[in-house]
Amino acid sequence: MSEAQMAPSALEQTTMRRVSWRIMPFMMICYLFAILDRGNVGMASLQMVQDLGMSKSVFGFGASLFFFSYFLMEVPSNLALQRFGARRWIARIMITWGIISAGMAFVQGQNSFYVMRFILGAAEAGFFPGVLLYLTYWLPANYRGRLIALFGISIPAATFIGSPLGGLLLGLDGMLGLRGWQWLFIVEGVPSVLLGLICLAVLTDRPEQARWLRDDERAWLCAELAREQASRQATMERTGWSSFLQLLRNPYVWAMALACSGASAAGSVLGVWQPQFLKSFGLTNLETGLINSIPYGIACILMVLWGRHSDHTKERRWHTALTLLLISFGFLGVFVIHSLIGTVVLLSLVLVGAYAFKGPFWALTSGWLGAGSVAAGLAMINAVSNLIGGGLMVNIYGSVLEATDNYGLALLPTAIVTIVGAVLILAISRPQRVQALNPAVAKGA
Repeated sequence: MSEAQMAPSALEQTTMRRVSWRIMPFMMICYLFAILDRGNVGMASLQMVQDLGMSKSVFGFGASLFFFSYFLMEVPSNLALQRFGARRWIARIMITWGIISAGMAFVQGQNSFYVMRFILGAAEAGFFPGVLLYLTYWLPANYRGRLIALFGISIPAATFIGSPLGGLLLGLDGMLGLRGWQWLFIVEGVPSVLLGLICLAVLTDRPEQARWLRDDERAWLCAELAREQASRQATMERTGWSSFLQLLRNPYVWAMALACSGASAAGSVLGVWQPQFLKSFGLTNLETGLINSIPYGIACILMVLWGRHSDHTKERRWHTALTLLLISFGFLGVFVIHSLIGTVVLLSLVLVGAYAFKGPFWALTSGWLGAGSVAAGLAMINAVSNLIGGGLMVNIYGSVLEATDNYGLALLPTAIVTIVGAVLILAISRPQRVQALNPAVAKGA
């Protein structure tokens, strides 16, 4: 096929530009606050742990409870989104998580901390895979890698913004009789409720309902997505991925979930524990917040470039595996590098890998799943990876750190998970295996 034939038409360009600008900025802002409200417990811990008399293992277990309830509710939430529509369901998720996140300001001790983190996970469950599913309603396959990477930039951006903001909010200590960590939860929780209300006005469930597209733009987009869905439907009939129960029996889905667990563990562990790790170098709360943001700022830029390169080359396999190996390299480097500057460099490598992983991985995964299983499949992979990466590894980190007081040893289990994940990606995405799973996408693996 010639370059002229491969180049997008003017209609395609204008349609995708309009769709991208309508959906992506707003979704990115919503996801930014989701990650902010999920991870602000890391900055809050600089005061809260001492105030509530919690040990490292107690704090780690409480923080990890978010991921257990997230795991239990994620697949049902994504199926509910299909039934009730993205506009209403995403709004529901945001409003409830915003209220609960602000309510974290009023925990009184270990038990209430456990309860609120568990409820917060249940409230937020389904947002990320729900948005991934929503994007498959709007984005043809060859746009997903770069735009999912662009959407995923909200994760490091949330901490890049939230860390120095958290340091400043901790400085409000004593205002109106509240501690700084209480102000942090309140100030960062309320905007999520407001954004949830705005969802009802901004989002459109399906392209055929989009009156903000011209008739020819809407017709082109609906036709292109229908063509891709028909191709996936044929594949679904050949592979048998037509129900959630069949997904549970498919070893490739579990392998993808385990591979995703490495990146999830890296992001979750550092989101919860990195502020305390950095403060161990003798920094103030504000200095910790500012330095904590540096690795996330670097990751914001490089993850987008990585996603674009994956789309440009139409290569997903190595783009996914190499990010996992970068994470393990950064974590293992903690054993030999002990300076603050060296540690920040290593943490930057880890977070670049954790977030650059998302674009090529989710593009690869959504292309493999059949049309009838994409909602449950995306949710299942994300739920399992959050359970292992967040629920288990965050807890293990706290227990190992309390037992050994060694940050390198505490990070070692996560490094091992990422190495295993990289091996799995390379093994299951070999062209001959992809051909057996889905002939239509074998060339894009």
